[in-house]
Amino acid sequence: MLFGRKKTIAAKTPGELDAMEAAGRIVGRALTAVRDAAAPGVTTLELDAIAEQVIRDHGAVPTFKGYQGFPGSICASVNEVVVHGIPSADAVLKEGDLVSVDCGATFDGWVGDSAWSFGVGDLAGDVDKLNRATRAVLLDGLQAMIPGNRLTDVSHALERATREAEAAFGVKLGILAGYGGHGIGRTMHEDPYLENQGHPGRGPYIQAGSVLAIEPMLILGGETESFVLEDDWTVITADGSPAAHWEHTVAATDDGPRILTPRSA
Repeated sequence: MLFGRKKTIAAKTPGELDAMEAAGRIVGRALTAVRDAAAPGVTTLELDAIAEQVIRDHGAVPTFKGYQGFPGSICASVNEVVVHGIPSADAVLKEGDLVSVDCGATFDGWVGDSAWSFGVGDLAGDVDKLNRATRAVLLDGLQAMIPGNRLTDVSHALERATREAEAAFGVKLGILAGYGGHGIGRTMHEDPYLENQGHPGRGPYIQAGSVLAIEPMLILGGETESFVLEDDWTVITADGSPAAHWEHTVAATDDGPRILTPRSA
């Protein structure tokens, strides 16, 4: 598809997409290892060490570690922490916690970035619905990542999927204000910024090879606001409600969206 002088999201070549998927597969392995290790009594710092070991064992480096001073290899966010939770020996997991883990790996100069949320044991009914709904929103919304669409077509798809998930799961969901997805490639954060809601038909055009990290962050009960703790990283829901975070790195192709961060679920 030719776009002439229209502004587009930069495209990667097929070989570069393969390289990004190699990085993304390492992220998927790290996320799976972290989820499998999460249990009552385990700290988020221990989960961080597990993720870093998996990443380095596969010849990659943790993208997050040292990024703008962030100390961990993962963001480990529990319950009312939405994103950017710093792994800590004081954060001890307990039965029923909702844990959101965001992870990045750089391999051969390319970055993979992905996140998911899971329960430590069984989640309470509405919290489980929140988590399953957020996953559904990601998988539905990323379907808009096709050549010819525009950036905010993805934003609108995520918003529409959120409202549909509210009806399907029977819970009120708030879209976290001020946070969203982003371009990604040789660095973790590239242009453009991707809102998780908005009107369609705006922003640069998506072309074959365009890549975005798509990451809905939803709050149970409809709250949309948050605040940042004094550590300048940890984002907490304004009303203390639990939140979930799911993310994939996704490429647009002529055959449809291609998830570059495949994993076991």
